[in-house]
Amino acid sequence: MIGSNIRHYQIVEHLGGGGMGVVYRARDTKLLRDVALKFLPREWSRDPEAKRRFLREAQVASGLDHVNICTIHEVGETEDGQLFIAMACYDGETLRHHIAEGSLEIDDAIDLAEQILRGLQKAHAADVVHRDIKPANIMVTRDGVAKVLDFGLAKMSSVTMTRSHTTLGTAAYMSPEQVRGEEVDARTDLWSFGVVFYEMLTGQRPFRGDFESATFYSITNEEPKSAREVNPAIPAHIDALLSRCLEKEPDDRYPSASVVLDDLAAFKHGNVAAESGTGQSVGATATRGLATPAQTAGAGAADNPGRSDSSVPRARASDSLRDPGPSGAMLMRRSRTAALSLVGVAVVLIALVALVPGLRN
Repeated sequence: MIGSNIRHYQIVEHLGGGGMGVVYRARDTKLLRDVALKFLPREWSRDPEAKRRFLREAQVASGLDHVNICTIHEVGETEDGQLFIAMACYDGETLRHHIAEGSLEIDDAIDLAEQILRGLQKAHAADVVHRDIKPANIMVTRDGVAKVLDFGLAKMSSVTMTRSHTTLGTAAYMSPEQVRGEEVDARTDLWSFGVVFYEMLTGQRPFRGDFESATFYSITNEEPKSAREVNPAIPAHIDALLSRCLEKEPDDRYPSASVVLDDLAAFKHGNVAAESGTGQSVGATATRGLATPAQTAGAGAADNPGRSDSSVPRARASDSLRDPGPSGAMLMRRSRTAALSLVGVAVVLIALVALVPGLRN
């Protein structure tokens, strides 16, 4: 493949591959620019569903014109019938590479988190759910710009592309509803975003296991360790934001990327007084490239001008940031667990009391 020509593209080098394709750097001989060509694996080229999903990636992603979403130039097909997508080739590395050696600086992590959310905000306004948000699908350019890559698993809300009860995505970043094979919406991306943000801040994933099944069990049944326990420098209100993103039930999570952005903006602009675990004030961290909550709301309306802002469920930033402790839903689950434990102890005691007369006889 290296050195060959595909239409007006000359293949230069292999860049990598994933579940939905193999990627090469190529030279566009017409426009004299480097591009990334993503090819459907040859062993899948005869699978009609795989081809449809690949074409859906191009159709969906090409319609999402946003600075934080990978640009699609065209979709094509080789002489032997292999499909490919020509995408922008960015000078940078994936987020997976950036966090391979540990956590990021807190202000850098928050900055990248905002950019990822803005890309998701644009996609969700177009009824597109990514379904596979993870560090490997986020490119960070040398200028510090985050680009969400690979909408190969994206699903239009009005069209079901995947087989029923099929889990797609990478295990550690999948939401509980994905693990169960249920229908998903934009809130599944917010869960995966929460996992990525947690990893950026702590250098480790909130849900882990030696095997995929163990990871799935952790995702659906276990509460993650507080990010602040892992990295005490994390502000309490950022820890609370992560907890809300990682609620097991979608209804208990943030309703939209816009509301998460509101909370981050409120925190970064000092509208919320917060102290780090080290005792240093972090309420006025770096604010590069940031919009105010009002500007964020305006941007959301601009992304989807046909819909009234009142139709989108929203919450005041102060509502979610007032209490940095565990969320109400999490506390309810812990209370239920404690109550069940007490009931179990009571049953054992009653059984022992009933046995005592028999033992005396």
